[in-house]
Amino acid sequence: MAIRFLAYRPVFMTDSDAAADLEEQPPLREDPALLERLRNDGEQVLAEAFAVNRERFWHLVTFRMDRRIAARVDADDVLQEAVVAASKMLQHYLRDENYTLFIWLRMIVAQTLVDVHRRHLGTEKRSVGREVSIRGNQYPQTTSVSLAAHLVASQTSVSKSVQRNEMGQSLAAAIEQMSPLDQEAIALRHFEGLSNVEAAQVLGISVTAASNRYVRALSRLKEILEELNLDG
Repeated sequence: MAIRFLAYRPVFMTDSDAAADLEEQPPLREDPALLERLRNDGEQVLAEAFAVNRERFWHLVTFRMDRRIAARVDADDVLQEAVVAASKMLQHYLRDENYTLFIWLRMIVAQTLVDVHRRHLGTEKRSVGREVSIRGNQYPQTTSVSLAAHLVASQTSVSKSVQRNEMGQSLAAAIEQMSPLDQEAIALRHFEGLSNVEAAQVLGISVTAASNRYVRALSRLKEILEELNLDG
């Protein structure tokens, strides 16, 4: 059964060639008119922004959430908590306008998810207690595990729970061999639905580098799926 990639629009400077990707990354700032609205009517603007981007934030939460707590934590509750957190931190954003409002709110949602994991899992995961940064992968569940879980879940041919678990472990191990930056390129573009420009800002690399990363990573992922007989 072929993997059916979701039809969304499509932190780590750890691999050796990542430094070159930092070149020519322009600052991406919010529209001055929107910033003025934030200063004058922040609560309303934040509510509008969350409403417009709710689906994308929801995909972030459901994609990154650790499978061990997914049954008892509702993604909508995480988003509501993020709304409250964003309201409290709005002045911090207005003092450092180096990111678009969407990218900043995405970071707030990601940090909120980390906080939720901390409450439910304590120190069981090393990354739970770390802060989420724009350019860091601090999610409680590794990206390779999240990618594997969602890809295996789309396989109707893998029906039994044991088979799914075994395939998920094999797929996660194979994806783990990809660089963290390449894993994130797929996660951001494919599963979170970020545009190439947005993904570039999250990753802290140039737009051209982000595009090249995504194409290369997607090609490698397809090779992995073929090797595991998950390509068709």
